[in-house]
Amino acid sequence: MRETTYFILAALQDGPLHGYAIIQRASALSSGRVQLATGTLYTALERLATAGHIRVVDEQIVNGRARRSYELTPEGGAALQEHAEQLAAAARVVTERRVTRTAVSPA
Repeated sequence: MRETTYFILAALQDGPLHGYAIIQRASALSSGRVQLATGTLYTALERLATAGHIRVVDEQIVNGRARRSYELTPEGGAALQEHAEQLAAAARVVTERRVTRTAVSPA
């Protein structure tokens, strides 16, 4: 799972959001590392909807434009949780390992 996908799904954990709110939330959750362009976001949302990880829950016309709100599906939540567990296990390989260095004496 790409970092952007991870943070898009994570942004939806607390409930439905519209596109701009997803951009803001993903940025906040990633401490600014994930900066989604609008085109990138909507391409990712389409891909995630097709995969069954998110769904549109509301669509309104605001200032003549469609504003869709998306929510995480149970499948999307499971995929997010699984990836988070994989990341945590990978991090433990480093954080729980004692680093010992053997001093090498010059010959």
